[in-house]
Amino acid sequence: MVKRYVAGLAAVLILAMPARAATVAVGPQYGSTHVYVAPDRLDAFVTSFIATFGGHASKPATITVTPTPSSAIGRFVATHIGLLSVFAYKTPIPYPFGEERTGYLVTDMDRAVAAARAAGAEVVVAPFPDPIGRDAVIRWPGGVDMQLYWHTVAPAYAALASTPENRVYVPADQADVFVRDFLAFSGGRVTLDQPAASGAAIGRPGETYRLIRLDTRFGKLAVLVTDGHLPWPYGRELTGYEVTDLAATLAKAKAAGVEVLVGPSLADDRTAAMVRFPGGYIAEIHALAPPR
Repeated sequence: MVKRYVAGLAAVLILAMPARAATVAVGPQYGSTHVYVAPDRLDAFVTSFIATFGGHASKPATITVTPTPSSAIGRFVATHIGLLSVFAYKTPIPYPFGEERTGYLVTDMDRAVAAARAAGAEVVVAPFPDPIGRDAVIRWPGGVDMQLYWHTVAPAYAALASTPENRVYVPADQADVFVRDFLAFSGGRVTLDQPAASGAAIGRPGETYRLIRLDTRFGKLAVLVTDGHLPWPYGRELTGYEVTDLAATLAKAKAAGVEVLVGPSLADDRTAAMVRFPGGYIAEIHALAPPR
């Protein structure tokens, strides 16, 4: 059995626990998945992503977005189902950049860092200036790295048609701690704690694992609690995207050069597929199943 988790009272307490309001969060439409690709695959990746989901991208720009010397070609991709910050480094990538999965916009960087520390996060990259604001990298129990960002001129993005799902794989030993700490920081709540979710969703049909879903002021998270025995490509995806017509979306993806790695297949409340875009970015795409 895949699931090994702290059952009973701990799970009940998490579900019942009211999260503190997170005044540093701006909104789910400002959560940006960080994608790293080789420079010669940058345009192919961006083109395929937009062909699959729609949206638009900024023009390529050479930037330094680390506190130490580096050079990357950056592009920003905006779609109705989520944002991407795409980096194609021309220099070696300074540590620990490339390990963070998401950038979350905050209203005040110093307050956000203080709140993250108070909630149990480590600050692995202290705040530093970038060309349009400030950034920091934090790490939660379970080894989950995220970037916080603040803009000198506050951006204004439209609400999303569907909020992407940050897919976080954590070990059973850290799952309850991660959920408690991140909810304290994010002002969120648990919407699902399923101790026996279908293992088919992580490539383990006939078995189960623990699935926790969070809805926060930064966006949605799916916390997948496993023993780490994950067949490829599970655990390599960063984000899950909800669409209304999965078959049509996958058809667009294939036509744009996207490889369908797994599925589509039904597990619990959704039909999902795992795909790989040109440049190597792996994502989950799903549609909610009709109520039974």
